[in-house]
Amino acid sequence: MRSTPASKPRRRFLILLMAVLLLGVTEAMIGPYLVLFGAERLRLSALQIGVFVSMTSVSGMAVSILLGRRYDRRPGRQPAMLAASLAGTGYLLLLTGPPYPLLLLIAVLFIGPGSAAFPQLFALARSHADRTASGSGAGSGAGSGARTPLLRSAWSLAWAIGPLAGGALLGGGGYTAVLAATAAGYCLMVVTVLGLSGGPAAVREPAGTDRGPVVSARAAALPIAAFTLFHTAMFSGAVVLPLYVTRELHGSADAVGWMFSVCAAAEIPAALALLLPGRWSRRRAILLGMALMTVHLVLLATFTSTVALVLVHLARGVAIAFVGALGISHMQDLFPQAPGRATTLFANTAAAGALVSGIAAGGISQALGYHAALVCCAVVSAVAWLLFLLAGRQSPVGKLPVKAQEPAAAPEPFLGTAAGDRGPTPSDGS
Repeated sequence: MRSTPASKPRRRFLILLMAVLLLGVTEAMIGPYLVLFGAERLRLSALQIGVFVSMTSVSGMAVSILLGRRYDRRPGRQPAMLAASLAGTGYLLLLTGPPYPLLLLIAVLFIGPGSAAFPQLFALARSHADRTASGSGAGSGAGSGARTPLLRSAWSLAWAIGPLAGGALLGGGGYTAVLAATAAGYCLMVVTVLGLSGGPAAVREPAGTDRGPVVSARAAALPIAAFTLFHTAMFSGAVVLPLYVTRELHGSADAVGWMFSVCAAAEIPAALALLLPGRWSRRRAILLGMALMTVHLVLLATFTSTVALVLVHLARGVAIAFVGALGISHMQDLFPQAPGRATTLFANTAAAGALVSGIAAGGISQALGYHAALVCCAVVSAVAWLLFLLAGRQSPVGKLPVKAQEPAAAPEPFLGTAAGDRGPTPSDGS
């Protein structure tokens, strides 16, 4: 059966959806147990684990920036494949049980660069959506508003499956089985991305084309700071939680897996809910997500029942879905001509959060205890909410001039709202 022009974009999106799902399952299999691997198999202290996590984040940020710039110059699938290949190799090297200095080297050269695969897949999705929209006469990014929540829901589904799969592998074959399966997952993701034949062409906009608001680095500083602090609180809680549950509450590793899985399961309907028509505002939804993360962390520090802690992760799931899906779109609309760097910028707020959280959560936990660390996480999340609230009250930014003979098409309303809710405009400054 001959493929139609409409079937090619669908095929590309399905491939990207599968790649995101595979990448998510792979990272979710090892994510909740990497800290426990360091503590139980390698006999690392909480501070040593924190340094390991931070070194991984530093490397991931640097490589993500380089690959993001490379993507904007020449869009293609190669950066995503390279990042995943390095990560798979790194987890295979962990099977050797390396000494601590070598462990840090593996983190910097292999595991850290693997984090660049996530923004690369979302940059590919944005570029393919823009390419399809250009071919159909739609505005840039018109299709990406729906695709990003769908991809995020696939990511959430992966995190609902991955921790339980990792727990089953851990119970059956130990950390060796988990690490080997993680390496195999990255390999499968690379094979899937190979199916993206005919990458998106780099589009250079002619002078005078309206691509939306011109956003300076200063205007973007508050949302970037807010996203960074949000991820700092989120990852700090993830570093503290496994140790808090197993060492202070004397719970099991399986209970930790259930918490992460319930969180991911809650992300799926929350991300899909963003596609429903209604009076959703992107900025308000992001603020709600940040508020829910604060509530989640406060309740973590309050409850001691394992069942209660599992249920509390429902709020965490909704928070991650709202901020994750809408945050990516928010940054891509701030910098529409550079999808690689825009997506990397948002992803690097997560990497920066992980960087700070590794040392901060480990150090505070070791000095003041796990409960105090969770309280600090809640405070940081509340500050993130405040900064993003202030970001919506910034002074308006200018817009690129529009050719008189080629008026700009009105952007597609976001989730049934007015066009102003899609991003920063002179009317609301958000």
